[in-house]
Amino acid sequence: MNYRHAYHAGNFADVMKHAILAMVVASLKRKDTPFFALDTHAGIGAYDLEAPQADKTGEYLSGIARVLDAADPPAELETYLALVRTWNSEGVLRRYPGSPELMRGLMRPQDRMALVELHPEDVETLRARFHGDRRVGVHHLDGYTAAKGLLPPPERRGLVLMDPPFEVKNEFERLLAALRRARKLWPTGIYLAWYPIKGREPVDQFLQAIADDGGPEALAAELLLRPAKDPFKLNGNGLLVINPPWQLRESLDRVLPWLAAVMAPDSGSAAIRQLIGEKPAGT
Repeated sequence: MNYRHAYHAGNFADVMKHAILAMVVASLKRKDTPFFALDTHAGIGAYDLEAPQADKTGEYLSGIARVLDAADPPAELETYLALVRTWNSEGVLRRYPGSPELMRGLMRPQDRMALVELHPEDVETLRARFHGDRRVGVHHLDGYTAAKGLLPPPERRGLVLMDPPFEVKNEFERLLAALRRARKLWPTGIYLAWYPIKGREPVDQFLQAIADDGGPEALAAELLLRPAKDPFKLNGNGLLVINPPWQLRESLDRVLPWLAAVMAPDSGSAAIRQLIGEKPAGT
């Protein structure tokens, strides 16, 4: 309950996570049929980069600010970067859309989204922000248990974004249990689960458990600022993708190294781990 994302908005982790999220939403829009999106840890929806919290850390300066200024971004980033620019129409970086506003900006009239937030002040901010948008439901719930009442959706297609704050020691175990519950309810959904990389051991145990569970295709996309040698530092981050859309892996092969070079030019790196086998070509 103490974590406030306003201090970290637009940092390297947000950029990677939201860039991939935008690519997944774009893939869902290739078909006319509606999709459903569930954001289990929604925060407040968007962030003021000139507010004291963001100004105190300045994390966005080495994240989204560098990416917006960089030349020749991969084509796959076009949708994400264009949407961020619409929030900063005067050409000065002042605001950053979190995952709820990012998805709303990409949704069509027929699509639908559920936002879940446990923090009592943040959920009221969300309700005020999305008031009147019939496509969006806001729920004051524990994100890990929200799937029980919100999945499966009437729509057959869609995604679940799990982006926990990792405030407690057993967060990987809680995330794994929540993913297992959700996947039983909605096995065809696309799942995106964010995780920090400090030391390698807890990350590798989590990913191995996913691989051991079997099931549909799963991969882990990772971007590191530096080698993960100090377990007391945030050395990087990763996004687990279950049921990745067709050709997402090829897009990540182009996007992640570019992002690493821009946001961590001295020691950054990127990697993709295929946890469960690829889909047959053309599916």
